[in-house]
Amino acid sequence: MLTRFDPIADFDRFSSELLGALSRRASSMPIDAYRHDDQWVVKVDLPGVDASSIDLTVDRNVLRIEASRDWRPAEGDFVFAAERPRGAFSRQLMLSEDIDTGSIKADYTDGVLTVCLPVAEAAKPKKVTIGTSETGRTQAVEAQATSAQATGAQAA
Repeated sequence: MLTRFDPIADFDRFSSELLGALSRRASSMPIDAYRHDDQWVVKVDLPGVDASSIDLTVDRNVLRIEASRDWRPAEGDFVFAAERPRGAFSRQLMLSEDIDTGSIKADYTDGVLTVCLPVAEAAKPKKVTIGTSETGRTQAVEAQATSAQATGAQAA
């Protein structure tokens, strides 16, 4: 049997397979992240992952999520398609300085890892008492964080 060698077509096929595998791997841990009241919530989709394979660590201001999903066909199985990602996955999230890393909580239910990151007390808005020298009275005024402060952004 003769086959025609076409290096350009072979390279295109190889690169699309490689890039496709890399893009699937990067999206293997899709997340939603949002602020709710006095905490940040991160939801990570990990369907089919055994809870014992999930590792959640915090080092300084980096939250690292690691998990693995393994599947091997039984002997004699004919695999028609094997598209679900398997192996080890990891994701790192940079945390702002206003997170109370000692109070982070996590729950894994129905294939979704929910991580609750409470805002530190020092970063929450506080009431400030203002006195006036004219009347000798004091009144409470609520301090408000700007939207940049609330999201952890820093002014240049």
